Amino acid sequence: MEDNNGNIAQTELAGGKLLSAISTRIVAILREHYGRGPMKAKTYALDDIIVVVMRGSGFTALEQTIMESGEPDRVVAMRHDFQRVMTKLFTETIEDLTQRKVLAFLSQAHVDPDITIEIFFIDAPLAGFGAVEIIDPE
Repeated sequence: MEDNNGNIAQTELAGGKLLSAISTRIVAILREHYGRGPMKAKTYALDDIIVVVMRGSGFTALEQTIMESGEPDRVVAMRHDFQRVMTKLFTETIEDLTQRKVLAFLSQAHVDPDITIEIFFIDAPLAGFGAVEIIDPE
């Protein structure tokens, strides 16, 4: 069911539908603001952690030129800067979809293979996604 703005009602987003919605929205943000998106995206949720793994983003002509000049670390640094700039929009997206507050956001890009990971720590576990916590292990 959609609300008046055409958005999927939050009560419907759970399990695989929630994970799919997260992947779809993150990829859409990248396509809109970066000019391209990944070939594959997969979202994992475990307790209070959400991980979006994107593969095969492809490189812009600028990035490809920089890599061919022997400086792939500069491409990683540029992508890291981009993710930093996008933190607010990514965070708001996760909060909107999960109805949880994002406490921390981490991002990492890798050149070969082309993989980007977005990790969100949220303020409460998502229903249906669990973990075992060990406190003060002996």
